[in-house]
Amino acid sequence: MDGPAAPLRCRLLLAAACCVAAAGTAAGAKVLPPPSNLDYSFIQMCTLNWTWNPPENVSSSCDLEYSSDIVIDEVPQDKREWSKSRFRVTHTYLNEEMRFKVRSECKYDNTSEPSRWVETALLPKGIPGTAAVGLNCVWHNLEYMACMWRPGENASRDTNYTLFYWFDGLENQEKCNNYSVEQGNFECVFKLSFPKLTNTYPAISILIRDDSEDIRPMCASKNPTTLVKPATPRRVTLSKINDDIHVEWSHSDTFPENCLFYEVKYHNGDLDTTPIIKVENNYTSIPSIDPNSKYIFKVRAKPKPECYSSELYSDWSEEKSIGEKMDSTFYFVLIITIPLIVAVSTIILLVYLKRLKILILPPIPDPREILKLMFGDQNEDSQGCAKDDSVNTYDRLIKEEEIHSLVLTETPECTNSEKEN
Repeated sequence: MDGPAAPLRCRLLLAAACCVAAAGTAAGAKVLPPPSNLDYSFIQMCTLNWTWNPPENVSSSCDLEYSSDIVIDEVPQDKREWSKSRFRVTHTYLNEEMRFKVRSECKYDNTSEPSRWVETALLPKGIPGTAAVGLNCVWHNLEYMACMWRPGENASRDTNYTLFYWFDGLENQEKCNNYSVEQGNFECVFKLSFPKLTNTYPAISILIRDDSEDIRPMCASKNPTTLVKPATPRRVTLSKINDDIHVEWSHSDTFPENCLFYEVKYHNGDLDTTPIIKVENNYTSIPSIDPNSKYIFKVRAKPKPECYSSELYSDWSEEKSIGEKMDSTFYFVLIITIPLIVAVSTIILLVYLKRLKILILPPIPDPREILKLMFGDQNEDSQGCAKDDSVNTYDRLIKEEEIHSLVLTETPECTNSEKEN
């Protein structure tokens, strides 16, 4: 039991001794005094310069430097920096509470401890929830930048936001004047260009505010290389060379040479298989094509990562086609349409020929029918007249009988009178 446990006991004792030694060293370490007079000032609209004074009574053997960090709304930003300078330039967040803290440290010195943190805060102004939100900017073809944002949830409908921008190289901040509002979303477009030969682009500070003090201003810092979107490739041309299709399009003049690559998508009517070819030039050839098929092409561009950090593609170009093949739908319509046209044409032709025959060769009337019609009418008339005569004769007989009856009735009266006379 004691044999195997002896090495373990020794290791535990050694660890305890090391801990005691370390505790003694820490207990004897000197804590540095903190910096003093921490303050800030605005260099530009969204740029702050934090300054402080060095600590007092620091040993000359101390390689003094300062550690600084930023906290936004009680959330550390993990932007700690170490520097021997007694200032730090940072971007500011005007719509949120920003705290800056700094402390003293002796580099490569185990006999001293860093000082405590010294802090100061920049508090926001205006009503919470009124600052612009959802800022999104795109640098189109290295020519102009378009920024879009939404109004704050507590902002009134008549809030008139104004966008200002500045970057290192401008003497003063610039105001964006090309505004548009669509469905409550704001957009402003301004020209932005740098020399083509530059390899570095300064960060762009953007300030969106209102003239009213109730509206909180909002500041944002944008890296323009992450916002680059090339223009849509233009003038796409197709041509056949032997069994290959040669595709070519225009190259953007605003980008430096070899800073764009392209994607070519094509298909021959089968949308399930649409190959994409990546090329670095503004032309390519598609080999081994079916000469009896119709091919459709479109192109888009994307910045190279060695030039820009953007992940934005251009829009697809207009589709261009080459070939004569027609799809199955056309054939189906053709098969249905042709017999229908033939049938309708035949019916029309038959009706037209029948009418034409009647006009050229009219039917000869039958004499018997004519005579029958003529004499048949006369017989009917004579029979009608005979009937009328018989009816009239009958009527006359009835009237005569009535007259005779009256005469017979009156005759006896006349005889009696005569006898009396």
